[in-house]
Amino acid sequence: MSAPRLSDSLVLALSATLALTLSGPAAAAPETEVNLYSARKEELIKPLLDRFTEQTGIRVNLLTGKAEALLQRLKSEGRNSPADLLITVDAGNLHQAKSAGVTQPIDVETVNAAVPANYRDPDGHWVALSVRARPILYARDRVDSGQLSTYEDLTDPRWKGRICVRSSDNVYNQSMVASLIAADGIEAAETWAKGLVANLARPPQGGDRDQIKAAAVGECDLALANTYYLAGMLDSDDPAERDPARALAVFWPNQPGQGDGRGVHVNVSGVALTASARNREAALKLVEFLLTPESQAWYGQVNGEYPVREGIDISPTLVGFGPFEADDLNLGRLGELNAEAVRVMDRAGWK
Repeated sequence: MSAPRLSDSLVLALSATLALTLSGPAAAAPETEVNLYSARKEELIKPLLDRFTEQTGIRVNLLTGKAEALLQRLKSEGRNSPADLLITVDAGNLHQAKSAGVTQPIDVETVNAAVPANYRDPDGHWVALSVRARPILYARDRVDSGQLSTYEDLTDPRWKGRICVRSSDNVYNQSMVASLIAADGIEAAETWAKGLVANLARPPQGGDRDQIKAAAVGECDLALANTYYLAGMLDSDDPAERDPARALAVFWPNQPGQGDGRGVHVNVSGVALTASARNREAALKLVEFLLTPESQAWYGQVNGEYPVREGIDISPTLVGFGPFEADDLNLGRLGELNAEAVRVMDRAGWK
């Protein structure tokens, strides 16, 4: 007579209990999952995660939310947090996570080799996954691109009442001002911010897409916005998104021959290993996967962002924006200068 067969659920329960009673490296079970907190919307990251699971068998448990809410959650959970990785946008947000003590260094040779040093935290607490540029967008029918040159030039009186930008509480703008502090100093950055505010066509409101739409209908002639948003609108099937975007063109400021020629301001989406990570090995495998040419092509061809790696093909839409030189400032500085940037914007009356 054969022994009775245990149910699958009981087998799993007994296996888990046994694993807890064992100790030492020999008892460590292979890591079969990664817990990921992501400030990127699910549709912008899930296809890559599914592909990772197909290739490795490692399941990714995804929790999405606003960047601020996820950081607060990590801080509240502390060492008990189930999160292994945090993906968020902007070096400012990544620096805040580092400063809060909820991350730890990523020290993986293949990761460091794939990502340029200026797109990595100097202490290794985060690495970029994609690059996002924040150039000047202009109305094709009302602005001659020959009139444009640098971010600094946006304070010229000829642009009075002609610029749209979102509010000062947006981290994208805070990082842009931080880059100006790094380039020109605090006093010059504050003078610039005051000049920009004086040239606004309307009080700051809405997101980057709203600035694009406002310029398209003539509320302003110039807008500061990430190319990521413009690309998404141009590639949209919705005429309400696509048509306003077609009315604008991209101008790359601070290129060689323009001002100091330091390059256009760029930022990143990036990933950090949490201080509480229990599935470290699996988490680092996911980081490596997100930096493979296959994944980087997703960012460049589907997601409307620039790959962080060199030599990756980008979408026809991004190609249409033209080539540019990016500021080579280590983006860790944007986070370090964030508080000063906020104070500069407050003193300038940037609402």
